[in-house]
Amino acid sequence: MTVNIGVHKANPSLYYLSRLGLLEEALAEAGESVVWHQAGGLATAGALADGTIDFGGTGSTPPLSAQADGHDLVYAAVSAPRPGHGALLVRADSDIASPADLGGRTVQLAIGSWQTHFVAKSLALQGLSYGADITAQRSDDGSYARLLDGGIDAWVAQGAELTAARRDSRLRTLAEAGDLIADRSVFFTRRELADTRPELVETIVQALRAADSWAAEHLDEAAEIAAADQGGSAPDWREALAALPWRLEPVSDAFVAEQQEAADILAAAGFLARPITVADARHPGLDAAAARALAATPAASSEK
Repeated sequence: MTVNIGVHKANPSLYYLSRLGLLEEALAEAGESVVWHQAGGLATAGALADGTIDFGGTGSTPPLSAQADGHDLVYAAVSAPRPGHGALLVRADSDIASPADLGGRTVQLAIGSWQTHFVAKSLALQGLSYGADITAQRSDDGSYARLLDGGIDAWVAQGAELTAARRDSRLRTLAEAGDLIADRSVFFTRRELADTRPELVETIVQALRAADSWAAEHLDEAAEIAAADQGGSAPDWREALAALPWRLEPVSDAFVAEQQEAADILAAAGFLARPITVADARHPGLDAAAARALAATPAASSEK
């Protein structure tokens, strides 16, 4: 069997797994192989649904959108919370003192990602709505400069860009993502694969764990890979990567509760197509498989 896996660059575990050969080695023992597919966050669920990929990973919001759109995905594993991973920034001289002042303003963010949940919850806590009270625009490579020149009012940054922005005295942090949301990476598959090949998902989760171990132990090399491929400086990437937990967890009641809160906020804001019950995407067989994978003695780190 050829296993097709979607790689979202903003999902660090999958990103490094796709470059290290760890999963190829594990699957070869069973006479199987892997093909990697580049997939953005929202595109991952569609690629699962149409059979292009068998397994994918994103931030926490895309699987909620997928479930609301009727895709029958199930969660396989999640990262530990990432408290320093993202922040909502404004100019230092802005009159925006708190998220309560964002009404009527323009905010750039990675729409559809965990950033949507972060902004929506920031607003909901102030009695504002993501869907009605701000102008949300998709961020791009020019968002940093656009915030500085006054073209937008606020911007959600992450990774190496956030590291650089935190040093910039012209900007200040309006809200830290980790203060409001768990901001986990999440991994999911089709229910049919979970039903028929839970041992395959277990192998993938084991390989993800090994990739995390490699990244945590090789931060300089991991930073150089990301800088060469995604832009930014290696030192900024190293600082950003060092802040990540590099630890996976089985799906838990606490995670399901986090996701349900997010789903309720996003449905109320009109971002999701319909309200959903997150627990419907939980699979007892995969919960057990992930627990076995994560309890096993970790494989030796690759030196690639």
